[in-house]
Amino acid sequence: KEDADELLKQKGELEKEKRSLVESAAEKDALLKAKIKTVGNYVHDSVPVSNNEDNNVVERTWAPEGATVEKRSNVLSHHEVLLRLDGYDPDRGVKVVGHRGYFLRQWGVFLNQALINYGLEFLSQRGYTPLQTPQFMLKDYMGKTAQLEQFDEELYKVTDGEAKNDKYLIATSEQPISAFHADEWLIPKDLPIKYAGYSTCYRREAGSHGRDAWGIYRVHQFEKIEQFLLTDPEKSWDAFHDMIGISEEFYKSLELPYQIVSIVSGALNNAASKKLDLEAWFPFQGEYKELVSCSNCTDYQSRALEIRFGSKMQTDVKKKYVHCLNSTLCATTRTMCCILENYQTEEGLKVPEPLRKYLPGAPEFIPFAKELPKESTSQKSLPQRPKGGK
Repeated sequence: KEDADELLKQKGELEKEKRSLVESAAEKDALLKAKIKTVGNYVHDSVPVSNNEDNNVVERTWAPEGATVEKRSNVLSHHEVLLRLDGYDPDRGVKVVGHRGYFLRQWGVFLNQALINYGLEFLSQRGYTPLQTPQFMLKDYMGKTAQLEQFDEELYKVTDGEAKNDKYLIATSEQPISAFHADEWLIPKDLPIKYAGYSTCYRREAGSHGRDAWGIYRVHQFEKIEQFLLTDPEKSWDAFHDMIGISEEFYKSLELPYQIVSIVSGALNNAASKKLDLEAWFPFQGEYKELVSCSNCTDYQSRALEIRFGSKMQTDVKKKYVHCLNSTLCATTRTMCCILENYQTEEGLKVPEPLRKYLPGAPEFIPFAKELPKESTSQKSLPQRPKGGK
């Protein structure tokens, strides 16, 4: 009996020591992973090496036949077109929400919804599974997919009692979708897995004060359709080019002039091995502006989230991780801004053909409903506007 008591005492002490060691190891592992997250992904050889975004490389351009890509002084800015359509109310938006607040109304609502429906159908026809995501994530999972600076500059925090229950509003559906298969082993024959993510997105835009202040191009809340793909590492670069190609098809279908830009190494986030942006033409502003970002994150996200594939064997010492890729298809407010500038006429807005069936009455044209205030942005260049539009 005495021997048993002594052994039980030793057992209790050993279990206590084990718990302490396990907790210590977990803390050290978390610290190590946090340090690893500050190290970026391998940069692909084709990426232009520079810390200056002026050195981004234009890889190709596209415009509809007969279109003229030049700055025009006889057109309205996108926010003015939307005002004349009575499509949004920025004043009441700012009153209720604050900076960059807005209400969409009437045709603004319908055009936004048309882009959502068209985008989801467009990807579904190309083998993507539509996935409507949660709008917030637990800190643990957000920390595995978002960068540290995003917590300070981009993400809104939602507190819920204990710190462990804190959540963050998503900035893109890429974030929850990347965690969708966390801690899973995927079957090779099921790859690639392609998702058409749909969500409302929330961004603080803390680092962009004063940029793109007009209209709904850069706002704190918007809807977005996102491509997200998990694939075999040997096929990820082919998938990358396919994804940007699908985004190009989408904007060609809307007949919006664009250019494809390879982003310099110094402007890549930690996860991306390479990033291509699709920038579309805004005739009033006389510049290309970003509508799409397409990134191959290789195994950077899948390692943090433990998304593996292949044989699940205890004897396997080398885990195989899928590659994760993401690409915007359509951030609806930005795409709407581009449509508003390119499809305006003197009397209203021509509706891009692919969107008509998603609008009430399937209109080819939406007439202006109101005049601009005198202090409007482009009042000085109003005398002659195009009567034919696109």
